[in-house]
Amino acid sequence: MSPISELLKNHGVDLSWQEAVYQDLHEHPELSGFEAETADIILKHLKRFDCEIIPSIGGYGIVAIFRNGEAGPVALMRADFDGLPVKETTGVDFASTRVRPHDGVNVPVMHACGHDVHVTALLGACAVMDKRRDAWHGTFIALFQPSEENSQGANKMVAGGLVDLIPRPDVCFGQHVVPGPAGAVMSMPGGALAACDSIEIKIKGRSAHGSMPHNSIDPTYVAALIVVRLQAIVGREVSPEDFAVISVGTLESGNTNNTIPADARLVLNCRFYNDKVKRKVYRAIERVVRGECLASGIEEAPKLKYFAHGDLTDNTPEVYSTVRPVFDEVFGEDSLDAQRWTASEDFPSIPKAFNSPYLYWTVGVTPREQWNQAVEKDRVALDIPSNHMGNFLPDYQPTMTAATNAAAAAVLTYLQK
Repeated sequence: MSPISELLKNHGVDLSWQEAVYQDLHEHPELSGFEAETADIILKHLKRFDCEIIPSIGGYGIVAIFRNGEAGPVALMRADFDGLPVKETTGVDFASTRVRPHDGVNVPVMHACGHDVHVTALLGACAVMDKRRDAWHGTFIALFQPSEENSQGANKMVAGGLVDLIPRPDVCFGQHVVPGPAGAVMSMPGGALAACDSIEIKIKGRSAHGSMPHNSIDPTYVAALIVVRLQAIVGREVSPEDFAVISVGTLESGNTNNTIPADARLVLNCRFYNDKVKRKVYRAIERVVRGECLASGIEEAPKLKYFAHGDLTDNTPEVYSTVRPVFDEVFGEDSLDAQRWTASEDFPSIPKAFNSPYLYWTVGVTPREQWNQAVEKDRVALDIPSNHMGNFLPDYQPTMTAATNAAAAAVLTYLQK
């Protein structure tokens, strides 16, 4: 048994408090950019440890710096902590019943992505690192990031001076809970999560009464043609060996039943594992949008705005080859090879700001019996609750233990004495 595996099996740190923290966070989620209460909960627990705490970085961002010795390596572990505008349907005693304003309307709010697990696990890793300073040296940085769901939190922390506030990390880590056997830790080198952007498209047509369509230039019709043609980009211009997704998340046009409107608005979400493919697809999207507008006689050029950018999560091979053997020792058969995940993350913005290598892994949350039954029936996608769904609820004990140990194991790989 390796020293790290032995330490994590017998660290002697009481982590029973984690369940109450997790349930508190789960019951009281907050939307991106409004995480004041969550930040206060994190700060309250960090004050129990011997560390330097720096709050309010780029909004509600927090770092805790644990120093052990005057010199040595620096390792950073990140957890995100915002919730989603999703109605919870789990039925547990600590289910969220919160309703908050979002885009001008009141919406239910839920930790439907598992960020409550991420925070609780990192606090647990802080407790282990704080109490077992005999086992490591150097600097451990716990970074708690808001606003991941809108892809703004990491960049706001960087813009808020993160690089000047903390020592440069020699390595950065992040993790995310996902559907999978509860307690399994899944890792891989290279592109693990997709790069993404959202694109807002505004089309200016000409309004007319619904009885006189010949007097209009119908932007709804143009938008519909664009939606159809966008799918042809992926189907006919991207190689079957490459990956690309163009999803139309919003199509807005018109307000009445008897008026052809003057404007239409589309919002797309696009994902890729390859920057060359991404550039090709974006050129094609712009060509299609301009072409359909021109073909319909629209004289004013369409307006395209790119936002919600997420870099490719591209795990550093050398970090993977260093950490994976430790995961194998700690988790045994539950250390698995990850598959590429089409979700996207803003986490890479943090190591990119420091020019630091990094590793990002996933942790399974699905009760084992439920997972095995779904796999046997080849119904995983149908039967297993996934992130951003109202019934997404991690199997607490194996998930929290694995996420806490994975965070501590990765950090200790670089900081162990």
